[in-house]
Amino acid sequence: MRRPDRPPRPARRFRLAPRRLVVLLPAWAWLALFVAAPALVLLGIALGEYDTGVPPFRPPLGPGGAWQGTLANFAAVATDPFYRDGFLRSLLVAFATAALCLLVGYPMALAMARAPEARRTPLLLAVLLPFWTGFLIRVGAWIGLLRDEGWLNGVLRALGVIGEPLPLLYSDLAMYVGMVHAYLPFAVLPLYAALARRDPAVEEAAADLGARPAVVFVTVTLPLSAPGAAAAFLLVFIPAAGEFVIPDLLGPPEAQLVGRMLWGEFFQNRDWPLAAALAVALLAVLILPVRLFQRLEAGR
Repeated sequence: MRRPDRPPRPARRFRLAPRRLVVLLPAWAWLALFVAAPALVLLGIALGEYDTGVPPFRPPLGPGGAWQGTLANFAAVATDPFYRDGFLRSLLVAFATAALCLLVGYPMALAMARAPEARRTPLLLAVLLPFWTGFLIRVGAWIGLLRDEGWLNGVLRALGVIGEPLPLLYSDLAMYVGMVHAYLPFAVLPLYAALARRDPAVEEAAADLGARPAVVFVTVTLPLSAPGAAAAFLLVFIPAAGEFVIPDLLGPPEAQLVGRMLWGEFFQNRDWPLAAALAVALLAVLILPVRLFQRLEAGR
C-alpha cells in the first residue's frame, strides 16, 4: 500500500533563527554602540560650523530640527592644497610602508613555514615579541638609536666611517624605519599562515620536473601565497594611513600627514568640524581597502 506523501518539513533556518538572533544580537549591539554611533556623531560634527563656545561647533540641526549644517568643511578638505597634499602623502607613506613590510616579512614568513615544527613556535614568539613592549617605549628606543649622539652614529664614528654625525633622526628614513618596525608583525603573520598551509608536494613535483628553485618560487610558491600577501599588505596599509605617533616623533617637521593634521585641528586650532571632516574623509578613503580585505578573508 502506497503511503501518502508527508507534508514538507519547515526549513531548519526558521527553527534556528531565534537562536541565531540571540547569538548575533550582542555583536550587533556592540557594533551599533561603539562603531556606528561614534561614526554618526563624527559625521554630525563634520556637518556643523566652527564656534567659539563649548563645544567649539554648532550642530547641523538647530532648534526644532531645522537644518543649519554645511558642507564647507568637506569642500575645504577636497580643495585646500594643504589637506589634499597631506592626504596624498599619507597614502603614499602607507603604501611604501606596506610594500617594505612585505619585502622584509616575506622571507621571514617563508623561513618560519619551512622550519621544523619544533622551531615554529619560538619563531612566532620572536615575531610577536615587540608587542610585549609598550608602543611609545619602542619609538623612544629608535630615538635613542638614531639621534646625533645615539648608538648608531657613535658606532659609525668609532669605526671611522663618518666624521660628523649623520642627521638620521627627524627624517623620512627614521619615519619609515619606525613604521616598518611597528607594523611588520601585521605582515608576517598572514604571510606565515598562507605559506604554512601550502602543500610542499607541489613544490617538490615542480623541482622533480627540472624547475630551478627560483622558478619554483615564482611559479608555485608565490602564487599560492598571493592571497596572504594581499591580506598582509592591506593589514599594514589601513592603520598606517592614519598613523600619528611615529611620524610626529621620528618624521621630519614638513611631513604633514593626516594624523598630524587631525591632531592640530582638534587640539591646537580647536576646529572640531574641520577635524571631523578630515576623519570622515579618511574613513571614506579606507572603505575600499577594508572591503577588499573582507573579500579576501571570505574567499580563503
